[in-house]
Order: sequence, then structure tokens, then C-alpha cells
Amino acid sequence: MTNEFTLDTAATGGAPDALTPEAFASLGGGHIAYVRPIDSADAARMFPQARLEPGLKLFTLHAADGTPMMLTDSREAAIASAMENELVTVSVH
Repeated sequence: MTNEFTLDTAATGGAPDALTPEAFASLGGGHIAYVRPIDSADAARMFPQARLEPGLKLFTLHAADGTPMMLTDSREAAIASAMENELVTVSVH
């Protein structure tokens, strides 16, 4: 099960970019994460220790501040990892 929420833009004057990186980092007190689709070229830059074939479609689990935490080949595995680590996944648009 994925818990999702959206940013109340009314509180920020309708500006979706009103949160600073520091505000995102503290969002949810370290218990919020998001899953992002990624290709193997971008994944190799984020995870230089990974040996990846070109053209792979992968998924990363990120902390609220954007820090990559995990690389996997399925969205479901990333969400399961978040749940195992007591993280709430959110939808980021």
C-alpha cells in the first residue's frame, strides 16, 4: 500500500516551487520517500559502484531531499523497501 499526499499550494500562494531544498529535507521528519523511474545511464551516475547494461529501465527510492537510497529493477521492490524501512512513499509530480 502506498500512502500519497499532495502539497497544499493554497498555503504557498499557488507556487509549487515554494519549498526550499532544506524544507524538503525536513519534510515528514525523515519518514517520507519517493520512487522515480530512471534509465541505466542516469543510475550509473547516481550509483557509480553499480555495473549496469545500457538501456535498462530501473527505479530508485529517494529520501524527501532527493538523496538516492536504493536502486532496483521494479517499482514494487522500491515501494516494498520503503515500507520495510518504515518510510511513507509519496507521489511527486
